[in-house]
Amino acid sequence: MRPVGGTVRLDGADLVEERPHTRAGRGIGYMPEDRRLIPQLTVEENLLVPLWAGGVDDPEVRIEEVVGRIPLLAEFLPRLATNLSGGQQKLVALGRALTIGRRLLLLDEPFEGLAPALADSMGEAIRTARDEDGMSVLVVESERRLVDRVAETVVTIERGAIVGAPDEGAADATR
Repeated sequence: MRPVGGTVRLDGADLVEERPHTRAGRGIGYMPEDRRLIPQLTVEENLLVPLWAGGVDDPEVRIEEVVGRIPLLAEFLPRLATNLSGGQQKLVALGRALTIGRRLLLLDEPFEGLAPALADSMGEAIRTARDEDGMSVLVVESERRLVDRVAETVVTIERGAIVGAPDEGAADATR
């Protein structure tokens, strides 16, 4: 969807004006709310799909890196995606976003329906991507308590309007 106002920029480039195939090569990982895994593929194959599509030269290395960030994925790799719980599928969807996302992660309701242990694994992987890998992470989440654990800055939006945002330049603002 085209925005009605403002711009969407990454590294100075206007993403709205770029063609989708060009945007795809910019290191943007996306985790949709509904996971969108391919049920007939194994977890490993689901993680490889964006790497194959993007022509990445080192897919095995990327998978190892992601499993290092989300260790629970190691036991899921040979299993069909359809044989995982919803929470386990969410972890796979985050892993898939991390395989291709090197600059920016876009996460839509990543914590929805997760058991506390899986939410902790998800939160740790997100914090690591942000803090150690230097990625920008944009999370849309209705469960504020979980967002506060991974976010540097929180902007509250209700019915399409910003109702709570940090002051400009506030380094430690979370509300």
